This record gives sequence, C-alpha cells and structure tokens, in this order.
Amino acid sequence: MNYDSKITGRIISQMRMERNLSQEVLSGLAGIARSHLAMIETGRKNANVDTLWRIANALGVPLSQLIRQVEDAMENK
Repeated sequence: MNYDSKITGRIISQMRMERNLSQEVLSGLAGIARSHLAMIETGRKNANVDTLWRIANALGVPLSQLIRQVEDAMENK
C-alpha cells in the first residue's frame, strides 16, 4: 500500500468539518499556519509526525486514531 497525502488531507478535513471548525480555528489550535493546513488538506503538502500530532490533538483525538482512519481509507480506495 502506497501513502496518499490526498487521503490524509481529506480525513483531516472531514474531521475538522464534523467538529464545525474552520481552517483558521483548527490551525490556531494546532499552532500551524492556516495556509499550511490548507495545503495538507488538499494533499499538496505532506505533514510530518509533529504536525500530525498537533492536528490530532487539536481535533481531540489520539494520533493513532487519525492514522487508523487514514489507513482504513487507503485500504478501501
């Protein structure tokens, strides 16, 4: 299975919208630039583990849950 940054971005975007958070709010909670979050969500930029950790924490989920959802989506692709 090959990594797909677009799937990761889509999962993050879905989780953000489920929580009714704007990119501005989530990026602020995660301590990253809104433009950086936007590039991650569109798959134009790969997030490193630290950034994924920050995003997961800001979404209120463990990093393992975020990664599990990405893996599940990739397997069902």
